[in-house]
Amino acid sequence: MISRRAFVAATCSVFISDGFSAQQPAEPIIDLHQHTNYLGRSDEALVGHQRTMGIEKSVLLPAGSKYGLAADCGGNDTVMNLARKYPKQFYFFANELPDLPEARPVIEKYLKAGAIGIGEQKFPVDCDSPHILKIAEIAREYDVPVLMHFEHKMYNFGLERFHKVLEKFPTVRFIGHAQTWWGNIDWNHDQTVMYPKTKVTPGGITDRLLSDYPNMFGDLSAGSGLNSLLRDEDRTREFLQRHQDKLLFGSDCTDHEGSGEKCIGAKGIVAIRRLAPSGAVASKIFHQNIRRIMRVG
Repeated sequence: MISRRAFVAATCSVFISDGFSAQQPAEPIIDLHQHTNYLGRSDEALVGHQRTMGIEKSVLLPAGSKYGLAADCGGNDTVMNLARKYPKQFYFFANELPDLPEARPVIEKYLKAGAIGIGEQKFPVDCDSPHILKIAEIAREYDVPVLMHFEHKMYNFGLERFHKVLEKFPTVRFIGHAQTWWGNIDWNHDQTVMYPKTKVTPGGITDRLLSDYPNMFGDLSAGSGLNSLLRDEDRTREFLQRHQDKLLFGSDCTDHEGSGEKCIGAKGIVAIRRLAPSGAVASKIFHQNIRRIMRVG
């Protein structure tokens, strides 16, 4: 008869040799940036994608009542419904075109229903316009962050003026995202170039906003975020160190796989793990910072 102690030891040795319990559980990763119906992707495919990518919790960003964020993304009801179906895995934001008269009541409706932020604001207005000031006022009243898509001559024009909004609303947490936001980590950035490949000279608009304003944060999602990590890796390590308390992981990828070359989010995870100057910095980017600035459990 084999003793209980010997049986347990033998069983554990099998698991270890097969690569199971020899490893500690992976640290949590919270994905700040995903969409329902992204280019037609089903909810089931999205749920599978996030699980494959190793995401513990995800934030769903809705489109407004028009345009679908230029990617056929689902609106407020779709993100709310999916989050209610999987309450341990998903949170959701509220959104609406800021220049519509009904923007305030629509956004307030979903904030009252449980939305934890506003965005993705991706609409053709000036970033310091009365429309964005209205969004900031709502965010201040409800104590939620605002995620902004900055894209030259397309969405939220005039990044160089956004410091005025940050100064006017010092208690509102703004999260920058997209091509013009990430291109401007470089002081020499050509605003017409969406995915620059040149070396980075520190001191660009984005670098300064993150340094100078406690209420400014950065969303590392999408091809633009990944490009900013990979274009000049020596500078990236310095950038991640310098802004370790301001950066948030997001995926914003449209694939169904959740892994491999097609998945921007999976590639972003690999890049952050490789380029973060320490595991402590990576942990801040993957989950600690987002928990600090919004209501994610």
